[in-house]
Amino acid sequence: MYTICLSEIYKTHLDPRIGYLHATNFRRFTLNLDVAEIFKPIIVDRLIFTLLGKKMITKNDFDRLTEGVMMKEKARKCFVENLDEKLKKTIKHRDIGRQVSYRRLIRLELYKLEKHLMGEKEYQAFVARW
Repeated sequence: MYTICLSEIYKTHLDPRIGYLHATNFRRFTLNLDVAEIFKPIIVDRLIFTLLGKKMITKNDFDRLTEGVMMKEKARKCFVENLDEKLKKTIKHRDIGRQVSYRRLIRLELYKLEKHLMGEKEYQAFVARW
């Protein structure tokens, strides 16, 4: 999610090193961490629950190591493929009244932040409706 958000930040005039929730660190990008916080529950968490619920990924898809737990290659591939599909999926954006992909939704959120920083419009974070 972090690299997806960073890729969308690069399509704007925003500086990825300046964060608002995470401490700004000019040696590390932080804005992508902030933006990912908005979309992780909507995109990643839902996807994880779907994959587990449909048993597309099970506990057998993980290896227990001394350093922690690692996802096996087959499960990682399944997750990435489904994440790509999820990012292409469209939803109706209630502010603009048309269908947008989840990836486009991330960029629209960044544009709202840009407008806020330029003093054009007060920032209102995206809120998903269940």
